[in-house]
Amino acid sequence: MLAVVDFIGWLLSLYSWVIIAAALISWVSPDPRNPIVMFLHQVTEPVLGPVRRLLPPWKTGGLDLSPLIVLVAIQFVDWVILRDIIPRLLGSLY
Repeated sequence: MLAVVDFIGWLLSLYSWVIIAAALISWVSPDPRNPIVMFLHQVTEPVLGPVRRLLPPWKTGGLDLSPLIVLVAIQFVDWVILRDIIPRLLGSLY
């Protein structure tokens, strides 16, 4: 079961890097038809879009804070839930 937790942690880490790449690439005004840009948008928009609707850039002085908020949420899930709570629950089962 801990292998599943490690795998989920690995996926969250990989997704964090994808979000960082999408945020960095957005600073340089990329060609929207570029396959890498299209992939990053398709993969990150389902998560970043709802956060962006809750906290639109016009409310934050023009800054899009959605990548930062999602990264903090991913770190919370990874550190608190995957690395702390689940091992305790599994430990109490045995």
